[in-house]
Amino acid sequence: MYFYIKAIHIIFVVTWFAGLFYLPRLLVYLAEAQQKNELEKTILTDQLLLMTKRLWYGITWPSAILTLIFGGWMWYLYPATPSWLVIKLILVVLLYVYHGSLQAIVSKHAKGLFPYTGQQMRIWNEVPTLLLVSVVMLVVVKENMSLVWGLVGLLALIVLLMSAIKIYKNLRQKK
Repeated sequence: MYFYIKAIHIIFVVTWFAGLFYLPRLLVYLAEAQQKNELEKTILTDQLLLMTKRLWYGITWPSAILTLIFGGWMWYLYPATPSWLVIKLILVVLLYVYHGSLQAIVSKHAKGLFPYTGQQMRIWNEVPTLLLVSVVMLVVVKENMSLVWGLVGLLALIVLLMSAIKIYKNLRQKK
């Protein structure tokens, strides 16, 4: 039974992350749509808000809830808590905090408020990448992972992602 629950948990983690990766892209486009002329702005905003609503409430939220249910069920079936799992659960809590931050942004957008720039949303879009890499490394490597090398790798990934965002911004400004 445990492995079936684990498989279902992984499926919902994947669909949750699909939403966490795609939603901020829609939020980038929504922020950038606000800079267009009035006709383009209206058309783009209406369509992107519809896409955001369907993705967020139809896929991302249900997947987040089912991830939590099946993850909790796995823990119930196998209650051991090795040290790597404690760290993983802390990262998962941070992921749910990130999820909550996206909910706040989606709620503001639904009210016609667009407080963040496309660039800010591009940076915020990288948070689930960092959390996903951290969680997967912990789950696969477990106790064999060096904390120092893990942090060095994570910092290198952050530098790489921020450099890519900066390079992309420079390329867009040249056009």
